[in-house]
Amino acid sequence: GFDEAKKIMEQPNIIQKIQDLFTESVLTNDSKLNRKKIAELVFNAPDKLEQLNAIVHPEVQLHFQNWLKEHNDFSFVIKEVAILFETGGNKVCDKVILITAPKELRIQRAMKRDNLTKSEILVRINNQLPDSKKRKLSDFVIENIDLNNTFLKIDEILKILAKS
Repeated sequence: GFDEAKKIMEQPNIIQKIQDLFTESVLTNDSKLNRKKIAELVFNAPDKLEQLNAIVHPEVQLHFQNWLKEHNDFSFVIKEVAILFETGGNKVCDKVILITAPKELRIQRAMKRDNLTKSEILVRINNQLPDSKKRKLSDFVIENIDLNNTFLKIDEILKILAKS
């Protein structure tokens, strides 16, 4: 899906608020946010990560609320969020589907997808709620190891949700 947080982080007022969190420049030569540099700075400083989330996530929530108002004819909406529990987003969801995989597999996939080192990814994982806690807070859990099985499980869940 489209990544609203990334779009929001391209707005000049948000760029300014994020830059204000740091003493050093976190901008690229063309005045965009240097996401890799920000990640390095916030994932080693939990207070900075919290401040960053406090800037971006209310904007994401607001955007989603407005989107819902414009699209109120759906029987249900699926919202994809990387840090749902960490931002309290689960409180406004009727159901939570956790899609997870064994840690090693998640690390391999993230290294490939985001071109990051194993240690960079581990820092991010360690800033997230552990899987054991996420499982307890979720209504459905999908182990995403084999994509075909994942799609089958998603179909099952969609049928259940369509009935409720």
